[in-house]
Amino acid sequence: MTTEALICLWYEKDAEQAARFYAETFPNSSVGKVHLSPADNPSAKAGEPLTVDFTVLGIRCLGLNGGPHFQQSEAFSFQVITEDQAETDRYWDAIVGNGGKESMCGWCKDHWGVSWQITPRLLAEAMNGEPERARRIFEAMMMMKKIDIAALERAAAGD
Repeated sequence: MTTEALICLWYEKDAEQAARFYAETFPNSSVGKVHLSPADNPSAKAGEPLTVDFTVLGIRCLGLNGGPHFQQSEAFSFQVITEDQAETDRYWDAIVGNGGKESMCGWCKDHWGVSWQITPRLLAEAMNGEPERARRIFEAMMMMKKIDIAALERAAAGD
């Protein structure tokens, strides 16, 4: 027997809908088995979806239709590293445009309250680079909602 780990995300009742959205939006994502509740419980009636196996960006997850008892929190998020502005825009617009909400510094929440940070590689790599350049990029990022790569590049150059 091999020990495994996966992420369990609690949804009020839409775990399957969320998993299908992630599979349609992100590469290396898919929906696996939908497990039906074997008996009535506080969150679902017998025969209704209880859990959903899914993968998002290669990360194995379990979506639990657990009812309204616990909500998503910014303390857990997916960070999506993007290669260019088109990819940044595509993921941001998919999440925000599907009932999600914008936040600051590349953060947004999807329709179900799961937090995502859409992070261009330039920003991710800046933290490991020259400190003054990193500071300029960081300060530029602090003023943004969706990340503008051209503005980060200008800040990196000291413009």
